[in-house]
Amino acid sequence: MKIREVMTNQVIRIHPEESVAVAARTLTHYNIGALPVCGNDGQLCGVVTDRDIVTRCLASDRKPENTRVRDVMTGWVVSATPDMDTAVAAHLMGRQQVRRLPVVDNGKLCGMVSLGDLAVREQSNPDAADALGDISANISKR
Repeated sequence: MKIREVMTNQVIRIHPEESVAVAARTLTHYNIGALPVCGNDGQLCGVVTDRDIVTRCLASDRKPENTRVRDVMTGWVVSATPDMDTAVAAHLMGRQQVRRLPVVDNGKLCGMVSLGDLAVREQSNPDAADALGDISANISKR
């Protein structure tokens, strides 16, 4: 099975110059844990998560209204392609310790795939379980 078959096509994204306060409200409004960060050209330049906001903004006594997303986002992002096999994506998630992958085609964001997206597909279920096991094993070692 390919990523294009399981990914979410309509992705909520944020611009790197938006405030962290806007990012936090967006995460809350859509009940999601991560936002891809894209420039005006649609190119993926990072991801900002609820954890990024807490650890890089709030815990550092920065004001969310005055802090830009670019200052707290994770800039190096592992991503998938639409034609990537779901088993490969699940393995990548486990190895990189991430629960979500932006899907990029020619450098531009075209979707998102989560561990949950893989887990609900019968063919991908064992791969998703292995990835979750890898992620959980690393958490317990911290």
